Amino acid sequence: MSDKKKNTPKFGFNSFWIYIPIALLFIGLSFFNSGSMGSSDISKNEFTKILNENDIERILVVNKSFAEIYIKEEASQKDQHKKVVNNPFHRKGAPLYTYNFGDLQNFEKDLQEAKVKNDLNFDLKNRERTSFLDSIISFLPFILLIVIWLFFMRRMSGAGGGAGGGGQIFNIGKSRATLFDKDTKVKTTFKNVAGLEGAKEEVQEIVDFLKSPEKYTKLGGKIPKGALLVGPPGTGKTLLAKAVAGEAGVPFFSLSGSDFVEMFVGVGASRVRDLFKQAQQKSPSIIFIDEIDAIGRARGKNSMTGGNDERENTLNQLLTEMDGFGTDTNVIVLAATNRADILDKALMRAGRFDRQIYVDLPDLNERQEIFEVHVKPLKLSDSVNVEFLAQQTPGFSGADIANLCNEAALIAARNSKDSIEHQDFLDAVDRIVGGLEKKNKVITPKEKKVIAFHEAGHATVSWMLEHAAPLVKVTIVPRGQSLGAAWYLPEERKIVQTEQMLDEMCATMGGRAAEKLVFDKISTGALSDLEKVTKQARAMVTVYGLNDKVGNITYYDSSGNDAFVKPYSDSTAKVIDEEISEIIEGQYQRAIKILEEHRDKLTLLAERLLEKEVIFKDDLVKIFGKRPFEKDETTETQNQVTEE
Repeated sequence: MSDKKKNTPKFGFNSFWIYIPIALLFIGLSFFNSGSMGSSDISKNEFTKILNENDIERILVVNKSFAEIYIKEEASQKDQHKKVVNNPFHRKGAPLYTYNFGDLQNFEKDLQEAKVKNDLNFDLKNRERTSFLDSIISFLPFILLIVIWLFFMRRMSGAGGGAGGGGQIFNIGKSRATLFDKDTKVKTTFKNVAGLEGAKEEVQEIVDFLKSPEKYTKLGGKIPKGALLVGPPGTGKTLLAKAVAGEAGVPFFSLSGSDFVEMFVGVGASRVRDLFKQAQQKSPSIIFIDEIDAIGRARGKNSMTGGNDERENTLNQLLTEMDGFGTDTNVIVLAATNRADILDKALMRAGRFDRQIYVDLPDLNERQEIFEVHVKPLKLSDSVNVEFLAQQTPGFSGADIANLCNEAALIAARNSKDSIEHQDFLDAVDRIVGGLEKKNKVITPKEKKVIAFHEAGHATVSWMLEHAAPLVKVTIVPRGQSLGAAWYLPEERKIVQTEQMLDEMCATMGGRAAEKLVFDKISTGALSDLEKVTKQARAMVTVYGLNDKVGNITYYDSSGNDAFVKPYSDSTAKVIDEEISEIIEGQYQRAIKILEEHRDKLTLLAERLLEKEVIFKDDLVKIFGKRPFEKDETTETQNQVTEE
């Protein structure tokens, strides 16, 4: 293609320039369709003057609203008429003046009286006149509404982009899926996905089926219809789908569930049909629908509002396309959501989504693999210990770890370092979990002392309890909304026993217990502690059945249908409230008792905290001695913060 042809400007209908000729056309019509073109409007006094001078040859009343005045040939030579006669816009034979007379009956009466009184000779006629412009003007509001509607619909469909967007209103029912094929190859593969071993095995089998289907069909197996990736946000569901696109080597259609949602009725179902039609034409192929809960929500809920009809129609069409008559095509549907509990039962059944793959938060080894992937492009110092970082970040998703690595790089750059050090990663953990350090927050010495004893209370009680999480560090540096924090590394337990929950609650109440013991006053600083222990106590009584008085019963409904239903009586509710209060108060008194036994060490710890602002596990060992319940430090842990 030559440069000349390549640089040729394109004038499309999306510009407002197209409306300029239309405007000029209206202006031209207004001139050429007007019978009074070039005439001059006159006042009543001027009309009376030329009437009494007998200069008028003919008066034409048009549409009973105004009069066109024609002047006699000999009178047109007068100076008062020459200016209008010589007007370049005045057409010969056209009226010289236009007069708006007001009431027609009074006008005709005045003309008759003047004609008799002054012996005038002129003709008076009435005429109904219509023009093409008048017809256009009568329809002009409707024309303008249509033009504006077309303009905005063109903008809306054009902004949607994607396949089938096309910038035209007539393509609004087309699929907006992004197609990845041999021309737009995805570079992400399973090598780029750290961890997720079980999930990768499941989707790898789908990829193998598409590459070599005879391996499975010779045994009578059928290609799976779909796989649903379920898991918390940031665990790598979309990344896994990208890896499938990179590995499969077949056409891959990617879109979000919200792409089916539109303000027009029937558009969602139309887009579903168009999507599967395109996928069938390029089969074998894969369709990936991210955030499928946007259209896959259970039907029949909140139906009284009438606002779910369009979404339900879209879901019905999706169900039909995935497993209905005439769907024996090599099209596999992958979908991802973190809200599988609200999906429709018909969507979840075998034959549509044959496999539900749970993508969980990474464990210790998987976190280490994810760290190794994300630190590759970073310039690290020799002090960085990836294994230790993996231990310090349990509960972090893959997205959290990527954010942590980036935050560490920003902190190192902010301090003008040549490489990223291990401390930068620890500071990044503090920044992400605890929030931004508030260096300018003004705290009085009295408040600072209360905060120090509060955090020392957490540290002391947790150090003395067997099942409480071992402490990592304590700080009274304000971060985010907290004025201080105690950092723990508890075990990642699959099940939790009653003693373990009670010890954790006792350690959480240690902060308020220390305030009460030392100052004989309590403050609002224990809000987050109280919220945490209240949730734990309520879960013990109503969810896990760990309370002797309420018994082995749970009021938890995993289907999520108990939002507006109280599954127990008022008398049971009273018992539940009493048991929750008794559990919390019991652990509070237990914490006070522990602190009374070690009050001297509590005071020493608080004073050191006031001096250094941040103390670590080594400081606690010097004050309390080695913890009698100390476990192997390599045990997988979970990072937890108690904040005020």
